[in-house]
Amino acid sequence: MAFARLPDRRPVRRIAASAVALALGGLALAEVPAAAASKPIGNDVSSYQGNINWGSVHGKGGRFAYVKATESTNYRNPYFAQQYNGAYKAGMLRGAYHFALPNKSSGKTQAAYFVRHGGGWSADGKTLPPALDIEHNPYSGGSCYGKSAAGMVSWIKSFSDEVNRRTGRRPAIYTSTQWWNTCTGHSRAFAAQHPLWLARYGSSPGPLPAGWTFWTFWQYNDHGKLPGDQDKFNGSMTQLRRLAKG
Repeated sequence: MAFARLPDRRPVRRIAASAVALALGGLALAEVPAAAASKPIGNDVSSYQGNINWGSVHGKGGRFAYVKATESTNYRNPYFAQQYNGAYKAGMLRGAYHFALPNKSSGKTQAAYFVRHGGGWSADGKTLPPALDIEHNPYSGGSCYGKSAAGMVSWIKSFSDEVNRRTGRRPAIYTSTQWWNTCTGHSRAFAAQHPLWLARYGSSPGPLPAGWTFWTFWQYNDHGKLPGDQDKFNGSMTQLRRLAKG
């Protein structure tokens, strides 16, 4: 990434995870929470993980992966091809995500950059919908990127519309309940068409962002038996394949 002080978003999540661990009395939540123990597991990765042995990931039970493709309009994950194609070749479902910086350019512009550099979708039954990672600002400009709630909702809609126009799929939205409710003003505008990828490290998903009544993916920890962040799908493998097919 072009930002020298933070080579990827992973260190930010480490800080968040540490804060959660402290709030829970220092409990290290590396195991699959009981609330999601029977559901398919997966992981999400970025350049922080480098080249990955996806055969090993599949052997440990990993059934899907999300791979960081882009950030803003000036960063591409240099390991994207190995990570994205490697997961596919290992028999896992895979998808790509974009880390949003709404204060840098429009949603439409960042969506176009994302789709051009890995954020596409095909109805092959193994490609998950593209995903928008929109969360606390790891750089300068305030947690909400200097935008009003209405401005943030407009930005997300612009991103979603462009991804949909280019791929035929609405993106999943990765976010936390606190960030979403604060920075979109409790917007309910996206729940009907956008799968929720919930970020919450803990033993249960907890309250959901405004509008959503269930989570589709849940990132419950930043470490575990799979490389990168640990995720669960809220359904069966049959349902996960159905989501991939659109």
